[in-house]
Amino acid sequence: MATGTEPPDTESHTVRGGVRTGTRAAIGARHLRSDRWWLAPAGTVAGLLAFVVYSTWRAFADADYYATPYVSPFYSPCLATRCQTMQAGPNADLFGSWWAISPAIIILIFPLGFRLTCYYYRKAYYRGFWMAPPACAVAEPHGKYTGETRFPLILQNIHRYFFYAALLVAGVLTYDTVLTFRDEHHRWGHMGLGTVVFLVNIVLIWAYTLSCHSCRHIVAGRLKHFSKHPVRYRAWQLISRMNARHMQLAWASLFSVALVDLYVYLVASGAFDDPRFF
Repeated sequence: MATGTEPPDTESHTVRGGVRTGTRAAIGARHLRSDRWWLAPAGTVAGLLAFVVYSTWRAFADADYYATPYVSPFYSPCLATRCQTMQAGPNADLFGSWWAISPAIIILIFPLGFRLTCYYYRKAYYRGFWMAPPACAVAEPHGKYTGETRFPLILQNIHRYFFYAALLVAGVLTYDTVLTFRDEHHRWGHMGLGTVVFLVNIVLIWAYTLSCHSCRHIVAGRLKHFSKHPVRYRAWQLISRMNARHMQLAWASLFSVALVDLYVYLVASGAFDDPRFF
């Protein structure tokens, strides 16, 4: 007869697998959370899938990505000769006529790699897709946790290198934003609604890029004496404050870059004319 002081029957109550092993508390329930914890990962899945579907469609569309003076960030810089046939302006011609697929495939590798390996996005798709774990205090369903020690997740460690590529991409998009102040005759003094859209996007792109954990470490992560490096210390403080908003900046910049591409697409396809302020 149980007296109430005996240890629980771990063999009959413990659900084995993942982190729920015999060394853990013998609780039969998968978790004890009563709130709607699944809303956050579900929202993450919905948001990221929406962007993936849209960006994939636009990347392979290979059309309507240039409307003077706007060029879609998905296609900039235009590195294939075939961009000239789309009247997308000057290009570097690094890829000759043999490049038969959309020029966007060349470009999107770098910002996509930066975001996929970003520390915030790791949390987002680890919880939303990989379910490791799906939420705090909710056990993951995997039988074994290996972290980022095996392929393909070990590739997450190259994030710092994608950061340098992201700086180049942000520089190119800054140049494109400056060019939105020119009209179709390449004269300065133009400003349309698209110019405003581009300006908002580039501010968010730079804020997201510079708030990256890798940027924070590069600026002053290895310093032993902040007092000997006051400029780098102040830069580190600024980036640290931005880093606290890295999640919000990640989502805002993700949708802003899609909005810019959508705006260029609508103008280039003739859906409406770009409203001009002057």
